[in-house]
Amino acid sequence: YFITVIFTEESVFVVFMCFYCVLQQDQGVYQSKVRDMINENKFRLIVNINDLRRRNEARAAKLMNNAFEELLAFQRALKDLVASVDATYAKQFEEFFIGLEGSFGSKHVTPRTLTSRLLGSMVCVEGIVTKCSLVRPKVVRSVHFCPATKKTLERKYTDMTSLDAFPSSAIYPTKDEENNPLETEFGLSIYKDHQTITVQEMPEKAPAGQLPRSVDIILDNDMVDAAKPGDRVQVVGTYRCLPGKKGGFTSGNFRTIMIACQVKQMSKEVTPYFSADDVAKIRNFSKSRTKNVFDQLARSLAPSIHGHEYIKKAILCMLLGGVEKVLENGSRIRGDINVLLIGDPSVAKSQLLRYVLHTAPRAIPTTGRGSSGVGLTAAVTTDQETGERRLEAGAMVLADRGVVCIDEFDKMSDMDRTAIHEVMEQGRVTIAKAGIHARLNARCSVLAAANPVYGRYDQYKTPMENIGLQDSLLSRFDLLFIMLDQMDPEQDREISDHVLRMHRYRDPHEQEGAALALGGAVDVLATDDPDAAQEAETELQVYEKHNNLLHGNRRQRVVSKEFMRKYIHVAKAISPVLTQEAANHIAEEYSRLRSQDQLGSDIARTSPVTARTLETMIRLSTAHAKARMSKSVELEDTEVAVELVQFAYFKKVLEKERKRSRQGEQDSASEDEEEEEGQDTPRQQRKRSGYFRHSIGPQSLKLFFSRLKEFKAALLEVFRSAHAQSVGMNALMEGINKTCPTPFDQAEVRAALGRMQDDNQVMVADDIIFLI
Repeated sequence: YFITVIFTEESVFVVFMCFYCVLQQDQGVYQSKVRDMINENKFRLIVNINDLRRRNEARAAKLMNNAFEELLAFQRALKDLVASVDATYAKQFEEFFIGLEGSFGSKHVTPRTLTSRLLGSMVCVEGIVTKCSLVRPKVVRSVHFCPATKKTLERKYTDMTSLDAFPSSAIYPTKDEENNPLETEFGLSIYKDHQTITVQEMPEKAPAGQLPRSVDIILDNDMVDAAKPGDRVQVVGTYRCLPGKKGGFTSGNFRTIMIACQVKQMSKEVTPYFSADDVAKIRNFSKSRTKNVFDQLARSLAPSIHGHEYIKKAILCMLLGGVEKVLENGSRIRGDINVLLIGDPSVAKSQLLRYVLHTAPRAIPTTGRGSSGVGLTAAVTTDQETGERRLEAGAMVLADRGVVCIDEFDKMSDMDRTAIHEVMEQGRVTIAKAGIHARLNARCSVLAAANPVYGRYDQYKTPMENIGLQDSLLSRFDLLFIMLDQMDPEQDREISDHVLRMHRYRDPHEQEGAALALGGAVDVLATDDPDAAQEAETELQVYEKHNNLLHGNRRQRVVSKEFMRKYIHVAKAISPVLTQEAANHIAEEYSRLRSQDQLGSDIARTSPVTARTLETMIRLSTAHAKARMSKSVELEDTEVAVELVQFAYFKKVLEKERKRSRQGEQDSASEDEEEEEGQDTPRQQRKRSGYFRHSIGPQSLKLFFSRLKEFKAALLEVFRSAHAQSVGMNALMEGINKTCPTPFDQAEVRAALGRMQDDNQVMVADDIIFLI
């Protein structure tokens, strides 16, 4: 037994010397890393396993297979190296830790392939963090003082979650050998942070038709809070089992855990790396006078989706955001822009949401049926370890300073939908239940997609009836777009051409007609993907290389996705200030919007025009100024904002105006022919009257609307007295002019009927008026 102990000690010394030599030799790389670690006041050194393999292959293999003893020796070697560099720093910390990275080969696993053969080995596990416990302190060394004997007693504590082979008893000493009471010196005792997280297999790696599996991972010291629920991580650590006890006896079942030594984020949320060249390219792009920067970026947003020009502009504004204001009295004016897309099936709503998920620095996806009110805000749950009540953050709290994409928004129940009212305006969640009173930040933009009430948009009902959401919720959305699937042969041809091009596109690395490998995709069995590292080193391309299948024959340049992400990251940091000219323009347009809302255009209104609309215009103009990298909001920014708001609120009106102006041009072109023909058909007269009406000034417009009200009242009276659903034109003229003090002439009647026909209130055919 004595010989065995000496042999073990000697082998530990050999292992220690091997690791010490590796750290010392490697061209001074690790010496400089240790110095950096000391400067940053850290106590964990990240070592690449490939460097160890190159120096001492046998040692690296043993470290992978017999992780506990080898890692302890490695950490002792690190402490000695730190002491040789800076002796005082080495005394500050109880221990120094080693984190590993590099190629793990067969030991690079998912929670499903983490089997008994890997117990005691060093493994690298990939997955999504689903649950995080609270961070709790754990005693490492306690110091006790005995007042009777004036002696000090020290005790170290280790359990199955530490690397030591023999766990100590967890009993806290209260008396010494002679039964004298002990006082605990809390100031001299040493504690460490301790947290348990659960990592679940990634859904894309799970076999078809099987539920994803998970593994518990223990994080200590500086690694606590290195990941939060929803993060994709790679965790390197040792896999071990804890004996389960039942009734004092060890049962055959073992609970397995992983003791982490490094956590690496795989999420895209990491702040992008900017080189000096990148910054110069971003500056040149924003300053170029040859193109409109905002339009160029909006056009490059989701290039695989055809059309939807205004919606892409709105999404770009949402990604850039406005400027948040916190006033002295504590009230907050939000800077996040919320967008709602309502429309027929198959108009690429979900695809736009998918694009935002991949582009925004922090985006959380949810669906209407799959999320409850508490799932979106915050839920009170019972902690498994302690049995205490605790808060669990919902999707909107996790997406703080990011975007929440809610698909199938109309399928949510009203109870759940009201839960997000507070978040959308105040940017926080207030919880008061089960003895917990908390206020959580949820300053996120909401991008929601929904279908109309009847599945498809009903042209014969008002937009408000089609949308079917309360005004209190709609007013919180800055922009609401109605996306219609209209039958237009020319547009359908363009869409089909675009979609077919997308389906014909193949990745440049793929050979034409090559079959996929039977094993599926190739997994990278290392912590660093060499291809990704190579891509990061390549120069940032501002524009994507033109591809006829992807971009069509039109030579429109599309900004690359990587450049777009970096540009948005820089632009978001700017806080533009409103100029007086821009402020005056916004105020004027807002009062015009309100009057437009009052004048009877409510039939075409998509959402209520409230004071929030004024803030919307400010936010949109600020976002446009950010896109130009401007420090002040100019008149041109407010014009774009007004255009977006007009399109979102009164889309049908604007479209009709555009159609009418086109028809008006055609009418004026063929005016002479019509004069020769003599009498117009009612349809042509209606077209012309509509065109005439939209070209009159605001004063005449008010006069027209007051006459229209009189006409409507007289018309209803005529129908009531006739007791019929249809009336001839001559009878109508007689009926309305009988009681009216200022009689209507033929042109006015035709213009008013044209207006009512546009609003689906009457129908005119062969000089007979039908009431709808």
